[in-house]
Amino acid sequence: MMRFFETLKNIWSIDELRKRILFTLLLIAIYRLGSYIVLPGADVDALTASLDAQGGGNDLLGLINLFTGGAFNNASIMALGIMPYITASIIVQLLGFAVPYFQRLQSKEGEAGRKKLSQITRALTVAITLVQGAGYLTYIKSNGGMSSQVDESIFWLSGIIILSTGTIFAMWLGERITDRGIGNGVSLLITVGIIVGLPTAFGFELVDKSDSLLLFALEMFGFFFVTMLTVMIVTGVRKIPLQFAKRMVGRGDAAAPTSTERDYIPLKVNASGVMPIIFAQALMILPVSLAGFGSNEAQTSWLVQQFNDFTSPLYNVIYFCMVVIFTYVYTALVVNPGQYTEYLRRQNAFIPGVRGGAETEEYIDAITSRITLPGSIILGLIAILPAIVAALGVNQQFAIFFGGTSLIIMVGVVLDTLQQIESYLLMRKYDGLVKEGRLEGRGGNSRMQSLGADF
Repeated sequence: MMRFFETLKNIWSIDELRKRILFTLLLIAIYRLGSYIVLPGADVDALTASLDAQGGGNDLLGLINLFTGGAFNNASIMALGIMPYITASIIVQLLGFAVPYFQRLQSKEGEAGRKKLSQITRALTVAITLVQGAGYLTYIKSNGGMSSQVDESIFWLSGIIILSTGTIFAMWLGERITDRGIGNGVSLLITVGIIVGLPTAFGFELVDKSDSLLLFALEMFGFFFVTMLTVMIVTGVRKIPLQFAKRMVGRGDAAAPTSTERDYIPLKVNASGVMPIIFAQALMILPVSLAGFGSNEAQTSWLVQQFNDFTSPLYNVIYFCMVVIFTYVYTALVVNPGQYTEYLRRQNAFIPGVRGGAETEEYIDAITSRITLPGSIILGLIAILPAIVAALGVNQQFAIFFGGTSLIIMVGVVLDTLQQIESYLLMRKYDGLVKEGRLEGRGGNSRMQSLGADF
């Protein structure tokens, strides 16, 4: 405990780090304040009563509400949060894999290309926000959330403008946190929205299990175990050892080789991150969305009901399989063995026992395929874990934190933020955040660390 307080003191003593942390907390507080400001013309009480009568809504809307920290169901000016920007970023990233123009911007045009991609992402964010804003206002109206005292045309016009402004402002806050704060701003805003709901869910679960504290203690142990498993899948790497060519010291007959430099390629066990879960979730909600445009019989069919219930066996079997498939697909897109091989050739390095060129590329590809299998299975299990624990009697509000997108995002963002804080501590000759071991990406003699992180 004394070491913990000593670390906090060291963090506070670094002037630049202290200012960055305070700046980050200030902008997060502003973002959270915006989630409580209600849209003009919206009736929050009527909307809440309607949602309570329906039992909460479908999985997609519940997920959006989770990511926005409750702003979605509160008809807030920040109701769409940062999600349109995330959607635009994913679209631009996928275009970078398929469209040559975006490929050039990503890999060949350096800083100018990244600025151009940033401008495209922002413009696409505005377009997506306008569409989603109109859909959200329709959602409010259909659930009785529009006040009878406001003109409908004014409600629509002002609502779309305000929602778009709220999303753009959230995007601006995220970029400012990234530039002048600590951590990735956009990811931090999403994480804060998720964490906001955790104390309430924890409280509900404690009340439900008040007559069986042993069972509640077992749930807390299970939550800790799942969190540690998620940390392992997020940070786990397979190190492929490397050797670099010997350098000669001196000239002529007196020349002597130095000792061979050793290094490694860090291949991530889960190179795809949370993207497979996001893609799978988007496809799982598609049948429900299509049924909403059909007849009443289609909306009440057995298949649609199964897809609208995240605890149903059919939903989870298909969901698990899709996460595994998308993990392989996305890993194939982001991990390019040919780029590793080219890097090794330029650095005059090689993998011991493996010939250069095509053989090295095949070796790296085979290793990637092997480690992706357990990584994809564990990721799939984490994705369906909320349904499993909900079926075992855990409150659904708390069960959603037992895995899925929320837990992986929280773990990834927290580790990334701690890594940045630790970098400041180490640069100032202070002890890091952990006494033994290293946070992912911390220190180490590895030229390939940056290459592994980029891919």
